[in-house]
Amino acid sequence: MDLKLKDKVVLITGGTGGIGTAIVKGFLKEGAKVAFSSTSQAKIDALLPTLEAEEGQVAGFVADMSKEEDIKNLVEAAKAHFGTINIVVPNAGYEGKAHPVQDMELELFEKTYMLNVFSVMLMMKYAAPTLIENKSGAVVVVASAAAYEPTAGNSAYVSSKYAVAGLTKCVAMELGPVGVHVNYVCPGPVDTPMMLRIEKDFFGDSMTHEEAMAMLAGNYAMDKRYATPEEVANAVLYLASDVSAHTAGMGMHVDSKVSAPN
Repeated sequence: MDLKLKDKVVLITGGTGGIGTAIVKGFLKEGAKVAFSSTSQAKIDALLPTLEAEEGQVAGFVADMSKEEDIKNLVEAAKAHFGTINIVVPNAGYEGKAHPVQDMELELFEKTYMLNVFSVMLMMKYAAPTLIENKSGAVVVVASAAAYEPTAGNSAYVSSKYAVAGLTKCVAMELGPVGVHVNYVCPGPVDTPMMLRIEKDFFGDSMTHEEAMAMLAGNYAMDKRYATPEEVANAVLYLASDVSAHTAGMGMHVDSKVSAPN
């Protein structure tokens, strides 16, 4: 199937992380032009030679997604570099830390919401005028299956994903009438360094990686494993394409479960 993404300009945040890099590579393989952010120029410099992109097809920008000015500058820099923006993928996020509510610190809660909710809102705020001007395009937010599944001891992360799902649905209603379709993907556990940190946070040294995966993915309807970053990227590409232009405000699960979205 031709997703018709060739020459589309895509802006992706968190492009040097596990899922982010898979999304960057996925769009490049479809012939899109990609701007991505990272917190580190060193990470950008290390990634660029591995992408096998054509000259002028990809550009990386350093941005701190906890700072509004950085987010505004990122959007402006991507548009200046490629001339426009057609697709926005707010992917950067933070897993937070596992704490019961009586031990929760406001600073940690605020950091989790800043990266998982407020940065997404700001990306859409500053990219929306260009998408509205084009009267077409897509936004695909990388949310989480946690947007539908409460977990004891993980209130900051889970509630931030509930919030970003609601935010995305609202923006889908706002931008849909002007031709921009807005959706989000809901990965379960994904085989990335972030997932290893989550395992360590929850289980310490009491479980191996294999034992933790068996516990967390053992009730899946299909393979008893974590998703791969590429599987998440494929869902993002589909929702970003015109093939899914009649889909809006949907959370697509990528977790091998038999899921009934709320």
